[in-house]
Amino acid sequence: MSQSPRLATPEDRPVVEALVHAAYAPYVLRNGLIPGPMRDDYGALIDDGRVHVVERDGKIGGLIVLLPQAGIMLLDNVAVDPALHGTGLGRQLLIFAEEAARASGYGAIRLYTQEIMIENIALYIRIGYRETHRVEEKGLKRIYMLKVL
Repeated sequence: MSQSPRLATPEDRPVVEALVHAAYAPYVLRNGLIPGPMRDDYGALIDDGRVHVVERDGKIGGLIVLLPQAGIMLLDNVAVDPALHGTGLGRQLLIFAEEAARASGYGAIRLYTQEIMIENIALYIRIGYRETHRVEEKGLKRIYMLKVL
């Protein structure tokens, strides 16, 4: 059973980093490029209170990184242990992100993903995100999406 998401602690950092690498490794194989979340400094993000984790059966099974920006919340990263794909954990984290954005006074939430992450794009569209634009950043072809809350 999943718990409610909680702020990650410095002690969670090794598990957070391992989970991100496991979650994004298939995309490295797909296009040979390192996704942005695999490049992030999780020590700093955890220290800044930006990483929330959710546990399933006593261990961290997923995480979400939220970054407040001017007028909008950025959903910077959502990652789920590949062994837990299809269990609803990712959707639970996305709902948490929307609730956190609303609680912080934001009327919308933005995210970006790579064009090759077609499974993620399909999920985001199903839950109400719409594409706003596409750009190439850091060598990655990204799609920006927005959901009005």
